[in-house]
This record gives sequence, C-alpha cells and structure tokens, in this order.
Amino acid sequence: MSPGIRAGYLRRLGVTDPGVPCAEGLFALQRAHLERVAYDNLDIQLGRPPGIDPERSARRIAAGGGGYCFHLNGAFALLLESLGYAVTRHAGGVTADAASRTVSGDHLALTVRVGGTGYFVDTGLGDGPHEPLPLREGTYGQGRFRYTMERLEPLEGEGPGWTYRNPGGPMPRVNFRDAPAAMADFAAMDTRLSTDAESPFVRTLALLRRDADGVDVLRGRVLSRIDPAKGTSERELAGQEEFHAVVEGVFGRRLDDLTPADRTALWAAACRSHEAWLSRRAAGA
Repeated sequence: MSPGIRAGYLRRLGVTDPGVPCAEGLFALQRAHLERVAYDNLDIQLGRPPGIDPERSARRIAAGGGGYCFHLNGAFALLLESLGYAVTRHAGGVTADAASRTVSGDHLALTVRVGGTGYFVDTGLGDGPHEPLPLREGTYGQGRFRYTMERLEPLEGEGPGWTYRNPGGPMPRVNFRDAPAAMADFAAMDTRLSTDAESPFVRTLALLRRDADGVDVLRGRVLSRIDPAKGTSERELAGQEEFHAVVEGVFGRRLDDLTPADRTALWAAACRSHEAWLSRRAAGA
C-alpha cells in the first residue's frame, strides 16, 4: 500500500496515530472501520462491480466508498499489513444453516496474530462483531451482543478451521478453514456475486453499519436500527432526497462522485428492491 493511500485510509477511519502493532491498536482500528466505512453494494447496483484488487479497494475507501467482504476485508488486511500486523486471509462461507460445516468461498475471513494471541478480525459482514474475537472456543459479549467461536471439524478433503456464530443475525454462521488463501482465490466468486441476476447483491440494494450499540441497515427503501437494548425499529424512506441523505448521513457513504443519472439509478434500484420485498412478504416468503 502506498503511503498516500494509507494516509487517506487512516483519515477516513479518523485515526491520526495507529501506533505499533498491539491488541489495543487492532481493536481500535476495527471499531473505527465498522463505524465509518459501510458495507454496501452500490457499485454493483449501478452495474459497475469494482473488482477485488485490495489497493483499488483501499483507494475507494479512502475516497469515501465502501463495499462488501472482498473489498472491505481485502483492503483492511492490506492496511493492517502496511502497519506491521501479521494477517492471514482465509476462504470462508456465510450461511443461514446453523448446522452447516461447509465453506462455500463466498466470504473472505481474516485472522491476525498480535501479542502472542490470534484473533478473528472482520469488517466485511455488516452486522458482525464490533471488535476482534479471540481464536479460542467460547462465547464473547460485546455490549448486549453475544458471539461464539467454535473449532470447525474437517470435512473430507478439507482441513480444520473455525466457526463464528452470531445467533441474532440473518446469517448466523460463518465457517472458515485454517489454510491461508490468496485474493485470487475469490475472483470467480466475486464475479458471480456481482453479476449473476440471482445473486442477493444484484437483487437487493443494501447498506449496513455497525457501532458499539447496534446496527443500521438499509435494504431497498426500509431503514432499520437493530439495538438489543431497545429492540428493532424501522421506517420506509419516502423519496429520493431522503434516500440520498440517509446513505450519506447514516452510513457515511459519499455520493459526490455520482452523476445525477447515477443518483436516479440508485433510487430506482432501491424502489425495485422494495417492491420485490413487498411481493415476497405478501406471498408469505
């Protein structure tokens, strides 16, 4: 990572002095990333999937953009390495099946070893943990959220790994193998997820932002706030101006590089996602 991109990335995170690699620094960087860089698929919704080159992703984040796991975790891994952290990339799989032991390769998982301890580090789930979790079996509390780390037994032809559980989330399980992976291993999956008409990233406009108390979620035109202390609240966005204000104000996703036609296209995508959601709800899906 070039010094200029690193400096811009750290400015986006609000970090003036990352210091030397340490657990406290790692925790602070993950918190800042989740609070300031939203998980989003806006480029995919505009028909311009950006690819997963980590330096390009880092440049986009520094300029106010976001992305999904391949972009966010890919860029964050590069930033951490540039700061001296020991990072390993792993092929992971996000699933709604709480019993599944498979690893689909649709998620880039990270582990970081610092101060003699290994951590599961993730800025690319949207509703994931606010801070890193130890690579040690157990249940960990962060505010009113509870997460679990479990050892993942090997399947035929695959080595052991880890399972991260988020019981309150729509995708409550992430599996990943111990074996290291390279960014090239995710290229084909990224192409499918960002271009296939049946992909959830293509079908539904979505942004998520995690903070210490909860998760902000925008799917289509429905803005939700998930807060274990207060429950989940939601409201429907009424028009294009409100939609753009929420994207920039709640999620910190800059839109100043978009043309008026792009802005209109994003609102149209939000409306299409909303209508599809209403149809599924009416059908009981």
